[in-house]
Amino acid sequence: MLDELEFRSLVEIALLALKQHLYACEEADDAGFEVEEQNGVLNVLFEEPAGKFVITPNAPVRQIWISALSTSFKLDWDGATQQFVLPRTGEALTPLVDRLIRQHLAA
Repeated sequence: MLDELEFRSLVEIALLALKQHLYACEEADDAGFEVEEQNGVLNVLFEEPAGKFVITPNAPVRQIWISALSTSFKLDWDGATQQFVLPRTGEALTPLVDRLIRQHLAA
């Protein structure tokens, strides 16, 4: 298991990369969402259909949690791929968030 300092460093890098990716998508033609950051938590806000995703680090269990589509997604650090992944699908953080956004917007 990662120690807390390692975890915080890896989370900071992962969330910064995700935030930059989402900002770039947000600036694209009518992305359909807005990104906010508050105290290390990323929020993805949707107007139509209305909704909100919350992406937050959970230091005690060394995971990144995503609350989206009425579900909680808990990503673990994968040392082999050097990224946070959803264990049941193997999806990395950014592709997972992209998929969840597409699903929400298609609803």
